[in-house]
Amino acid sequence: MNNSKFRVSVVIPIFNEEGNVAKIVDALYEILNRYSDFEILFVNDGSTDGTLQVLRAISSEKNQIKYLSFSRNFGHQNALKAGLDNAEGDCIISMDGDLQHPPHLIPSLIEKWLEGYDVVYTLRKEDPRLGFFKRWSANLFYKTINSLSDISIEKGSADFRLISKAVNEVIRTLPENPIFFRGMIKWLGFKQIGIEYMPEERLWGKSKYSLSKMFKFAIIGVTGFSIKPLHLSTLIGSFLSFFSFCYGLYAIAAYFFSNATVSGWTSILALIAFIGGVQLLMMGIIGEYLGKLFIASKQRPQYIIAEKKL
Repeated sequence: MNNSKFRVSVVIPIFNEEGNVAKIVDALYEILNRYSDFEILFVNDGSTDGTLQVLRAISSEKNQIKYLSFSRNFGHQNALKAGLDNAEGDCIISMDGDLQHPPHLIPSLIEKWLEGYDVVYTLRKEDPRLGFFKRWSANLFYKTINSLSDISIEKGSADFRLISKAVNEVIRTLPENPIFFRGMIKWLGFKQIGIEYMPEERLWGKSKYSLSKMFKFAIIGVTGFSIKPLHLSTLIGSFLSFFSFCYGLYAIAAYFFSNATVSGWTSILALIAFIGGVQLLMMGIIGEYLGKLFIASKQRPQYIIAEKKL
């Protein structure tokens, strides 16, 4: 397939990135101009700064620039889903709007697609500039996902990837809510290959992913692709029930056959607090799954578009 026979779509979810929009457009045009047909689709995820105004201005000057603007903030994964739902390319590349996903890697992604791969994902190399806690939390994230879910996600996986039109057509039919694309892409199968990259420095603004958002992201990933936590809660509950039963037999025997019973209030309270904490943890795990079912049962849209230019 030569450059005149396919269209490239680049989908970019953004939130409060007014200072980065023009920069990423310039960087992408420098790369994409070598292809005869392309589009750049921004998804404004309810930004509260001047992002939408910048998109309006740039899209009026450049025909290849399109945008969707949400009625409020629906989250990065939902913004990505909206972009994929509206992308028209034969191959679709998703990337963040902070330029940490290097545009110069796009030709390599397209080359692998032309070789026959349906999914070309990227693996972020560990940045030596990151602090200890950031590296530790990232490693913990992937270890947790891989140990508690039924899918395997390589360390450093990101939402910087290329998917074929055939894969995107399947994604459009999936009604999942909440969405976890890193797991979903792995679950889909198809012919996949990974490419390593070193992230660039953010040129403007700051990261929107806080520790609490990363924790929530991990919970969605685990509960969306496995019921192992439910099995784990069953095993722990069974063990505690057996332990409590044995302790009860011991207490009864001590009461009837021994005169040396001691009122160990401290140990009893500690035991009760421990068992109560574990019970609350197991109830929380069950609640996560019930909450996902509750949200899905409402069948609300994954996003609401307030304005668009396609």
